[in-house]
Amino acid sequence: MFTKNRIAQSVKLAVMASLSVGATAAMAEEAAGAKVERIAVTGSRIQRQDMETASPVTVISAESIRAEGYTSVDQMLQTQTSMAGAAVGSTTNNGSDGVAQVDLRGMGAQRTLVLLNGRRMVNSGSGADSAVDLNSIPVAMIARVEILKDGASAVYGSDAIAGVVNIITKKDFDGFQFDLNGSGTDKGDGETGELSALYGFNTENGGNYTFGAAYSERRGVIQADRSWTEAGYSSYIPTGTLGGKVRDADGNWVKRTTGYDFTQDSWYQTPSKRYSLFANMVQELSDDLVLNGDVLYTKRKSDQQMAPQPASVMLDVCGQEGVDADRCVTLDQAMLDGGIAADETGRVEYKRRTNDVGPRVYNQDTDTLRASVALQGTLDAGTGMTWDLSYTYGKNKADTWVENSINAVNTANAVYANQDAFFSGAPLTQDIINQIGYLEETNGGNEQNIVSGVLSGELFDLDAGAVGFAIGAEYRRDSGYYNPDPVIVRGEGTAAQQDPTKGAYDVISIYEEVSVPFSDKLTGEFALRFDDYSTFGKATTWKVGLTYVANDQLMLRTVAATGFRAPNVSELFGGNTQSFDYLEDPWGNEQDAQIKVNYTSDANIQPEESESYTAGLVYSPEFIDGMSMTLDYWRFKVSNAITRLDAQQGLNDCHAGDAAACELFMITADGNLESFTNPLTNVGTQDTSGIDFNLSYNFEALGLDWHINNDLTYLLNFEQDGNDYTNTIDGNFGGYARVRNNLSLKAGAEDWDLMYYNRFIGEMDYLGDGSAVDSVLYHNIVASYHLNDGLSMSVGVKNFTDVKPSYVENGSDGGTVPEVYDTIGRQIYGSVTYKF
Repeated sequence: MFTKNRIAQSVKLAVMASLSVGATAAMAEEAAGAKVERIAVTGSRIQRQDMETASPVTVISAESIRAEGYTSVDQMLQTQTSMAGAAVGSTTNNGSDGVAQVDLRGMGAQRTLVLLNGRRMVNSGSGADSAVDLNSIPVAMIARVEILKDGASAVYGSDAIAGVVNIITKKDFDGFQFDLNGSGTDKGDGETGELSALYGFNTENGGNYTFGAAYSERRGVIQADRSWTEAGYSSYIPTGTLGGKVRDADGNWVKRTTGYDFTQDSWYQTPSKRYSLFANMVQELSDDLVLNGDVLYTKRKSDQQMAPQPASVMLDVCGQEGVDADRCVTLDQAMLDGGIAADETGRVEYKRRTNDVGPRVYNQDTDTLRASVALQGTLDAGTGMTWDLSYTYGKNKADTWVENSINAVNTANAVYANQDAFFSGAPLTQDIINQIGYLEETNGGNEQNIVSGVLSGELFDLDAGAVGFAIGAEYRRDSGYYNPDPVIVRGEGTAAQQDPTKGAYDVISIYEEVSVPFSDKLTGEFALRFDDYSTFGKATTWKVGLTYVANDQLMLRTVAATGFRAPNVSELFGGNTQSFDYLEDPWGNEQDAQIKVNYTSDANIQPEESESYTAGLVYSPEFIDGMSMTLDYWRFKVSNAITRLDAQQGLNDCHAGDAAACELFMITADGNLESFTNPLTNVGTQDTSGIDFNLSYNFEALGLDWHINNDLTYLLNFEQDGNDYTNTIDGNFGGYARVRNNLSLKAGAEDWDLMYYNRFIGEMDYLGDGSAVDSVLYHNIVASYHLNDGLSMSVGVKNFTDVKPSYVENGSDGGTVPEVYDTIGRQIYGSVTYKF
């Protein structure tokens, strides 16, 4: 077998090499002299002696996370070259509800499976959520993060279409450790801080108990406080319009010429506070029986802020047939002279940006609990077979509020009763503000129960070695709910109407894996999984992987697999939700760019299906000691993707006389959009491919230890629903750069380390017209000093040259895309660690 040659070492140092220097150093230490034992590798349940598999896996250590100054998991993950799109996180001000997600390959957060210690993590957020909120996992508890960049549904089931992020927590800890981390910008805002404590002890009877606590706080950065921010004018102006006209300084009703700059009220970095408690335990009950478990609890309090609520109400005009004389507005001569008139229904539209009430402040108070316990043992010491029985429970609940929301019904009543106050352009009185404004309150949650059993070991011996296997079964139940504010449910708010969501499903799964050493050079990996869902029925997925050791320097690997994603609670049981989409009305009845669309779910929606393929090599040249390289080609294809139809195309087709389009979107032939609906369907597709390259080099020079690590992802193609997004960017889909590259250089001696990192995002085309969007290169520097065995500290600078974000015409905020580019600017950070 090849476990002792250069390839085995290269696999440990390169195949699973960190994208930062810390993990590689840690892996090198393990490779140098660790005793041989059977371990589980992300992407397989077979217990094996070595880490090499056919699937590419990247490891990021806790040391790397700290060295680069990350205080949240999402920030660290989204800087990796294998990420794309625009995953929501700390820079997402509009619509995030404070959650943070990972978007591997830009295929969508719902297509990346997140595990905690190899077991599923409960979906979390504001209720009936489709993905894991990474804010629920504190950085202080992380030992390492493993990223499997391959489809893994045959091993883990649903959601692992793009890959898997497995977060491994600290365990087997002995002693006390305190960590203090903080950062701030050179502009005096955006401060972050984290204080954590870790305590662990060993028992005489083969046990270890590790406990931890962490508190972190992140303060906000207002968009308008950055010089590069482009003013974001909306169509709603502060003093209000009637029939599209507004009073000028002379009291005349004229066409509006400007909007409201919402960057004054919006965050680039959203504030939050997190409180976490966590524990791990391992206890030997006998020579062949071990009990282990982990528990995590996190409370998150976060908020976002947006411009004051735009209010739009239709008002009856006095003098029209059937109009109540006590509930109508009178159009005076000045209004008539200004061209304000009732429409064909006898009404006129009034719009106002409700500055008098104040900005919308979104608040979340979420609690996430996740606990897992497992009993592990061996059947017979002679067979080497092991078994694992586990139960995992997860629960998330959230209370959310929106301050300064506007009640549309009360606003209309207030206008009728106080026409002079609303039409004069003067500020509203406090009595009127109290009448039209309200506190919007919602609640929601998610719950998960999993019972799992696995048997693994060796079936029999071949000439080249033993045939390894794992076989298991699992039962899982997921449920979720979301209850909007009653005003929103009734459709009486100026925000979109939404119905409650509530539902649950369960699944029974059976799976098996086999690892076959066909020869000393060729090993095959095979996996098959069968899932039976209470909703859509059955799904079968498979995986075939091969590794070929050509010689001591070169290993070839390839994997072909199928996958699926089961529809989640909100897709199955979500109530009708109204959305105001940027569309053009071909009939010309709707003058605004934002048109109301009803979003509906479907209890009969079917699962997504996928195919994935990876092929690559691991190379460790004997003529350069300490160097290793990996090169992998990857491709993912998704069919039957759960998505919504092209609403603009539906409008156009119906306008052109397509009766089927009119019926599907519930539009009348004359363009009545009152019931305009866009349902969820299985019509979506994704097709993406690219190349990953990693170079890792450890050497000694000038009396110092050096390490160089470079990661490159070259995107060949990204197509979704028939549209080509390769090397494009916009505010809706995010960025799919052709080239993303991370380089790190570390030099150090016994007591100190100096590290330099840079991160490159290549030039892209603006999706709207193909114009070029500039590339960026970020530089980070950090120095660490170890005062003694127990005390160490570091200080660093992110975005050292204060590079401004690239301008994106249709950016999601501030003239750019904060989920892709650094909008905060130069940050200084530091940390202190004390262990005893």
